[in-house]
Amino acid sequence: MDTSQDVPDGDSGRGEDATGALERYLGNAIRDLRQRHGLTIADVAERADISRGMLSKIENAQTATSLDTLTRLARALGASLSTLFRNYDVPDGSAQLVKKGEGMEVVRRGTKRGHTYHLLAYDQGPTKLFEPFLITIDTEAAAFPVFEHPGTEFLYMLEGRMEYRHGQHAYLLTPGDSLTFRGEVPHGPEKLLELPIRFMATIVYPTPVPQ
Repeated sequence: MDTSQDVPDGDSGRGEDATGALERYLGNAIRDLRQRHGLTIADVAERADISRGMLSKIENAQTATSLDTLTRLARALGASLSTLFRNYDVPDGSAQLVKKGEGMEVVRRGTKRGHTYHLLAYDQGPTKLFEPFLITIDTEAAAFPVFEHPGTEFLYMLEGRMEYRHGQHAYLLTPGDSLTFRGEVPHGPEKLLELPIRFMATIVYPTPVPQ
């Protein structure tokens, strides 16, 4: 930001640098706040004690402005100075949305015994850090699979009732119950007490040690 005098209009040749990006961001932020409050350029300019032409230039990123002017504009808009900068230079995140019923159905050891596995997050890159499954059991099975894997597993019961074995202990799980355990210890359903059964199972794998 330039704390000196306002830059003239004829600055269109300025490169796409960080200062220009900041001016565009601030101009948009001020305009959005003004319009959200139903204020005109004249309203805000009068409250901030600047000219309407200057405010128009600021909103359109045609000039830099001082910190003092930005502070007065923020007050005129009923906001703090930090509010104007709140979303500036925020990293662009990447999120994966899986809509209801669109989880990837995968084959696991329990599939042939009436278990349906829907993987709710995938495409994690070369290193798999976790796997969240929605597991449905809707038929009785003569034998249940026993699982062993590295990492930690977290179960959350959504529907039905079952006994779930982990090592030497069996736990009764009903809707709303959760169970967390080490994946290296043999584990799996032992008794299906009320069908259908639905539960979340999230496996968190050990973080690889950098070489």
